[in-house]
Amino acid sequence: MYTRAVFNGISLPGKRSIRDKFAVRQFVGPELYRDTLDHVRVVHLTDMHVGRVTPMEAQFAAVDIANAAKPDFVAITGDFVCHSQKFLHELTAVIEKIDAPVFAVLGNHDYWSGADEVRAALRKANALVLDNMVTTITVRGQKLQILGLDDAYTGHADRARAVKNLDRSLPTLGLSHIAEEADALWEHDVHLVLSGHTHAGQITIAKLHEIAIGKVAGHKYVHGLYGSRDRATPGGSVYVGAGVGAAVMPLRIGDRAKREVTVFELGQRAFVDAEHHDEQPAFEGRKPTEELKAKRHEKVQQLQAKRDAKSK
Repeated sequence: MYTRAVFNGISLPGKRSIRDKFAVRQFVGPELYRDTLDHVRVVHLTDMHVGRVTPMEAQFAAVDIANAAKPDFVAITGDFVCHSQKFLHELTAVIEKIDAPVFAVLGNHDYWSGADEVRAALRKANALVLDNMVTTITVRGQKLQILGLDDAYTGHADRARAVKNLDRSLPTLGLSHIAEEADALWEHDVHLVLSGHTHAGQITIAKLHEIAIGKVAGHKYVHGLYGSRDRATPGGSVYVGAGVGAAVMPLRIGDRAKREVTVFELGQRAFVDAEHHDEQPAFEGRKPTEELKAKRHEKVQQLQAKRDAKSK
């Protein structure tokens, strides 16, 4: 039976059995946005992983929640598919249901599965894929830049190209599948970066996500909000979403591991009743070696070669 509920002030439709597996988390943007924006609402989705592991019911539930928030636009930060191209039609069907403009960047799974084909599926749904580029939108007369950084995990991020046409007099929102890229984007006045990739570790009891993702895997940012939104503090902030789907196991245990839709309120009138948490301290982090970067890039080429061979 379909019911409605109110999470953090947003009325949500959908089956309770699916809806209860989602967290709707709300935050306000950096203080500096208040100088140039009145109010802009952004919904952030990430790691949808459309495919066998994640039920389509969950995908459409995420869209229903996003639409219920009535955002000015939706930002999706990569890993649209899982390990293949078998569900590209389903991906298009999901994105087409979003009632607001969609801006996207790709993730490592998209490159492993075939980046060109994933881009085509997204464009068919009228999503704008930002491959190391910036675009300017106008929301109720207000200009906002959206900068998209291509996937850094597989070696496709090109920050110099992405910031080349950046207008520093305008507010800018950054999108990057890999959160660690935010550190360098802050130097270009990209004060808020939305990201994904980690799935919040998927098991967050006893802080297992922090151990596995932060200490073992070497990620600086695991899940949630990091950095600072205070205008007096140099730098910026980054949000790491828990994601909608999963790539291997659908298992999600713990409050922080829930499937997630995040709402950011940007500008002078930005307000939420209660944020999920404050900014958190970052982990030490461990940058990938050049050898590891080469292996990751080589994996993309090998998978593409296999697809090319099968198509002959």
